[in-house]
Amino acid sequence: MSRPENLRTLKSLGQHFLVDKGIVRRIADAGEVKNGDTVVEVGPGRAILTEALLEKGAQVIALELDRGLFAELSERFADDPRITLHHTDALKFAMDGVPTPYKVVANLPYQITTPLLFHFLESVPLPSEIVVMIQYEVAQRILAQPGTKEYGVLTLGVQVRAEASRCFTVPPGAFRPPPKVKSAVIRITPRKTPLLSGQELENFMAVVRAAFGARRKTLKKALGRLNLPTEQIVEALAQADIDPQIRGERLDLETFTRLTRALFPQKSD
Repeated sequence: MSRPENLRTLKSLGQHFLVDKGIVRRIADAGEVKNGDTVVEVGPGRAILTEALLEKGAQVIALELDRGLFAELSERFADDPRITLHHTDALKFAMDGVPTPYKVVANLPYQITTPLLFHFLESVPLPSEIVVMIQYEVAQRILAQPGTKEYGVLTLGVQVRAEASRCFTVPPGAFRPPPKVKSAVIRITPRKTPLLSGQELENFMAVVRAAFGARRKTLKKALGRLNLPTEQIVEALAQADIDPQIRGERLDLETFTRLTRALFPQKSD
């Protein structure tokens, strides 16, 4: 196998191989991986994190898109019953065949971080925990507070489905080749009982997108993107006890939920 400093990478897949074993152990520790856990890993690459997960006694389901790496991994782990390899796009991998409960622990490909996170957050069954390394700026957006420039659709899209926290940051030097950005490891715990689901969740996301699609406008004007009658918007804002002149970036999760229910009242049976 190639030495770490000579790793073959594919720019099209955004590959930067993690080579710092200390960081790898911290990721596995952050996932609280223990003997017998089922762990889904996206993009195992040269298997440095895979090895750490196996050392903790996990049963690893590894999803690798790169054909060459998949072939190397298949040969390396051919006789290891603790790992199941899939040559697949993680975004197309159906989680309904994964034994439950399961965790996702991975160094995510940065160019598809957001769709991957929502793929897992919308999977059936849901993972019990998601511990992933992602680009630092994306982590900032997920963990942002109302009123900050990072706060937006991604923040609330995750918050309505899960609770998120930062584990630690990772410098570029932990990778070969080093990326141009810092990284962060975060923990996302899907809510066992959804705050919103079905049509109500779709309505919530539509309201959030409208508010942040024109984030410098007042909320009353921004909500015009919903194509609802102005009278309905004004009435809903009053019902939700929200100042129509405020900007959407000032509203927290609970307030957006209240606004959604005022704008789209659920019909009783």
